[in-house]
Amino acid sequence: MGAYSINRRKIMLTAAAALPALAIGSGTKAAAPGSAANNAGYYRFRVGDIQATVLSDGLLSGPPNIYAGDAPEMELREALIRAFLPTDVMTLNLNTLLIEAGGRRVLIEAGAAQTMGPNGGRLFGNLAAVGLKPEDIDVVVVSHTHPDHVGNLRNAHGGKSFPRATVYLPEADWNYFVRSEPDLSYMPVNAEFRRRFGEAIKRSVEPIASDAVLYRAGVEIVPGLTTLAAEGHTPGMATFLVHSGANQLLLTADLAYHPVVNVDRNWRPGPDRDKEAALQSRRRIFDRAATDKLLVLGFHYPFPGLGRILRTDGGYAWVPANWQFD
Repeated sequence: MGAYSINRRKIMLTAAAALPALAIGSGTKAAAPGSAANNAGYYRFRVGDIQATVLSDGLLSGPPNIYAGDAPEMELREALIRAFLPTDVMTLNLNTLLIEAGGRRVLIEAGAAQTMGPNGGRLFGNLAAVGLKPEDIDVVVVSHTHPDHVGNLRNAHGGKSFPRATVYLPEADWNYFVRSEPDLSYMPVNAEFRRRFGEAIKRSVEPIASDAVLYRAGVEIVPGLTTLAAEGHTPGMATFLVHSGANQLLLTADLAYHPVVNVDRNWRPGPDRDKEAALQSRRRIFDRAATDKLLVLGFHYPFPGLGRILRTDGGYAWVPANWQFD
């Protein structure tokens, strides 16, 4: 496997706390503060000359087998136990990223609001905590149009949450989820969840529908932010490369949900629309991350979602990054 191959058993597994089962909400009201309200909801670091800040939009959760769709039941249970995770629910973070590049403030992923349950919608409080308001955002770039990535585009009054921002979304996703009635039968959830999921997408993007910019992966959105094709999870999903000089940060969007089940183990996420295409995208981009030793940000990984992907004797392993302290 090359100089950077290691044995999986030497990798320390990551863990996350549990929350109630997967739900999909109908509103976009910000979540009320809970017992973790005073914990860190933002994390600053640098990518070369680019100031970057992870802004948490909160959490969502669901049965583990949704996120590891082809995992044998007992093997999945054992992997969760070994990682000190609950076996009945998997908690996922919502890690949006704010960068200051090309003279503009760029938000990568809009976050969920409460389209995926009551524990989302914390983005705006965390934005305020770093001294910014929604109108300070110049650009919003979305990897794919699932509700947890576009929910915050609509405010509680039905208008634009980011009134000055130019919003970029992948063209293939717009055509599939917004301009048509998408077939969501591939999703491993019940029919009511699928219906509300599809409605949440259309409702979330309504305020920006007339002036959204549709892109095809491979373009540079602003200097220092390039989109990379990663179709499979959705028809047009992109990942992102933030770059400044020799420094790079790779954002993997929903190539993987949780490192315990989709990196340390190679189980396929159930919500991938084209599972074979998603697998090929995952391998291609994970291989690049491992070969180039890139810093990686996982949208759903334990906050702040930063680390590196290593090759192992059986695939890959996730190593969380050390915190940078200002």
